[in-house]
Amino acid sequence: MEELKNASAKTVGMKQTLRAVSAGKAKKVYLATDVDEYISNKVKSECEKHNIPIFYVDSMKELGQVCGIDVGAATAAVLSDDVEGRCGNADN
Repeated sequence: MEELKNASAKTVGMKQTLRAVSAGKAKKVYLATDVDEYISNKVKSECEKHNIPIFYVDSMKELGQVCGIDVGAATAAVLSDDVEGRCGNADN
């Protein structure tokens, strides 16, 4: 998770993460284990389709803290180096 914490290019939240995965911009995805099954299945399916590795985090609260936000985050992604950095709010 140190890579996620220090990444200059990342997304936070389900919508932004799924967009990045679909666009081929995500290098790896982090998924909180306490998310709703619908979100979990959607993220897993999209990552499998695009061969993106998933790393699991114990809780949404912990993932949000690592991303530097005050709320929980269901998902986050480290983006490829050639993608300009951005970090959005959790939108799950």
